[in-house]
Amino acid sequence: MDKLNNMQVFCRIVELGTFAAVAREMDLSAMMISKYIAQLEESLGVALLNRTTRKISLTEAGEIYYHRSKQLLDDFSELDESTSQLGRNVKGTLRISASIDFGGLFMVPAIEAYQLAYPEVKIMMTLHNSHVNLSEGSIDLSILVTDSLDLGVVARKIAETRLCTYASPGYIKQYCEPKTIEELKFHHCLYNTDTPHKDYWIFKVGNEEVKVKTTWRFASNNGRALCQAAALGMGITQTPELSVATYLAQGKLVEILQAYRIPSLAIYATYLQRRFLPAKLTTFVDFLIRYFAETDMHNS
Repeated sequence: MDKLNNMQVFCRIVELGTFAAVAREMDLSAMMISKYIAQLEESLGVALLNRTTRKISLTEAGEIYYHRSKQLLDDFSELDESTSQLGRNVKGTLRISASIDFGGLFMVPAIEAYQLAYPEVKIMMTLHNSHVNLSEGSIDLSILVTDSLDLGVVARKIAETRLCTYASPGYIKQYCEPKTIEELKFHHCLYNTDTPHKDYWIFKVGNEEVKVKTTWRFASNNGRALCQAAALGMGITQTPELSVATYLAQGKLVEILQAYRIPSLAIYATYLQRRFLPAKLTTFVDFLIRYFAETDMHNS
């Protein structure tokens, strides 16, 4: 029995939640995954998982074994990384996540430039707007456009953008431009369902940050869809400026309520603190900081 392999399988079951998900990830049958767990439990003499038709949960022994196993596997990974880097070649697979808008608009050119410098690093990027729990181990690095951060993560600012409010010239001509945030209640608003502020928009009044609950007419979890809707005159949208650069350049959108604009949002590269950080991670973050310092995202 390969206990290290079975330990890895066990940890991925805990992290992914089902035998089937681990089987797909490892390109094995669910029966084989079940066999590995049975071998592990038999060798330990305890049950690690509670299995029901609906879900899998950890036993008390499983909870303890998972945390110790996870630490051991991380130590093995760090040992492999540190040893391979003695050869001075930065290599490996880096798993990153980014928001749909920022990742789709800006990360691919940055990754291309990075891989020209580090051709032996493979990058797997996932785009979504959901919260990423880095401690689950499926993502090495998360790119966030935010004004709030989780505790316990390292966050390095790679760029920044402004959070602004926009409407099309056609919309303004038809409905008039709101001059105060109070007037928004008389307007059609386009709501992003995946922002940390939910269905509130954020403004600055004096020295205070104010949340305004808008009445939305069209909602989406995709900022690009909302920008397109705003450009078509469907309503007003609030979004990071980096998402609307093309529409602004073409005159399809204009900024409104500038006097109420909040300070810039930071764009962070976040990762878990570890005793040893692999070169593929540190070189990538360092590269992103330099890359975006030289890139004008708002005129891309």
